[in-house]
Amino acid sequence: MNTKEIVLQLLEDVPSLRDDDQRLSTYIWFRELERMGIDPFNIPATDFLKLYAKDKITLAPTIKRLRAKVQEEIPATRGKKYYIRKGVAEEVWRKKLGYE
Repeated sequence: MNTKEIVLQLLEDVPSLRDDDQRLSTYIWFRELERMGIDPFNIPATDFLKLYAKDKITLAPTIKRLRAKVQEEIPATRGKKYYIRKGVAEEVWRKKLGYE
């Protein structure tokens, strides 16, 4: 599975991750560490940072961009924050244009 497929699977399986890039990243890193044979519960922070710096695990900005792309392509994976933001912004926009 590539990272985009993993992000899609997590967004579908764990709806609370749809609005939280930090938690989504940690879920992905946890799985990646397990696949490397590293116990995620016992890895020193310095070792984790070395893996991150050497691109051995997926970078957080990459995960964030993939999450945004998946949510753009598949509306069912969007979180509550999206609908709150869209609803309020659209309402204000409509009023300013005189549609209401």
